[in-house]
Amino acid sequence: MSTTHKHHMKKKSRRGFWLYLIPGGIGFTIIILIPFFSNLYYSMTKWKGGASKKRWVGFDNYVSLMQDADFWMSFKNSVAMIIAMVIIPTLIGLLLALILFDFVGRSFNSKIASFLRATYYLPQLLPVSIAGIVWNWILNAETGALNQILSAIGVSSPPNWLGSTSTALPSVMLVLIWIQIGYPTVIFMSALQRVDPELYEAAELDGAGWMQRFKAITIPQIKPETFVIVLTCTVASLKVFAPIYVLTRGGPEGSTLVPSYYSYLNFFDKSKVGYGAAIATVLTIIIIIVAVVIQYFQNRAAKKDLLGV
Repeated sequence: MSTTHKHHMKKKSRRGFWLYLIPGGIGFTIIILIPFFSNLYYSMTKWKGGASKKRWVGFDNYVSLMQDADFWMSFKNSVAMIIAMVIIPTLIGLLLALILFDFVGRSFNSKIASFLRATYYLPQLLPVSIAGIVWNWILNAETGALNQILSAIGVSSPPNWLGSTSTALPSVMLVLIWIQIGYPTVIFMSALQRVDPELYEAAELDGAGWMQRFKAITIPQIKPETFVIVLTCTVASLKVFAPIYVLTRGGPEGSTLVPSYYSYLNFFDKSKVGYGAAIATVLTIIIIIVAVVIQYFQNRAAKKDLLGV
């Protein structure tokens, strides 16, 4: 086969490769790029929505955001969302996965471990509206199951869990932890099943205890899954909306306000479309930055593992 013919075939193969990317490129443009740049344009206008006239205001909405106490409060509450949806569920999920994998699965039966894993994951499958109804029933100040129990054991004035500025945010965090725990548990159990059992056997023969095996073998081996959990859960926590909408609507007094819900309030309740779009744009940029940073550390860790550093 001549060099010219090989070059022609290679060029044709590349052309075919790019053709496969066209459907994905069209979808990405329609679903992501066009809405993003439309939102960016709206964020530089003053517009009440509908048929009302748009007025170009440049970066005025962003300047106003920097002086908006509710905006900063919403991002402060995002830190609580990260704690409730990333840090605590990841730690508890890892602990549960280790118990199910090392103890329940080996000492009892793998079917029991699988059943418990599915049970922990069940809150992830429930619609948020259903979960919200259940937790509103549990946390209701007057008729809720939790306060009924507290009254029965002698607590004279049970807290107003979702109606007090001191307890609303911790209550929402508790619900988010309950919803989120199953996700890292399932991912970590899959990661543990991927680890070569011979590594544990060799370490055990060398006299390594459980904690030593956990530090030297388990943590390095499940590092890729840990990065996946941290990335996906962090993005989810920054854009959390439905649980806030169902449980507290950002109240009381903005104590559970988050950026996505604050953007929604300005879009629809206050008819400040440009301002709501500015909040959404800032949130999008922050999510992109966070995702890029986590991806950077993941790639760096993968390179170190590949080089054996």
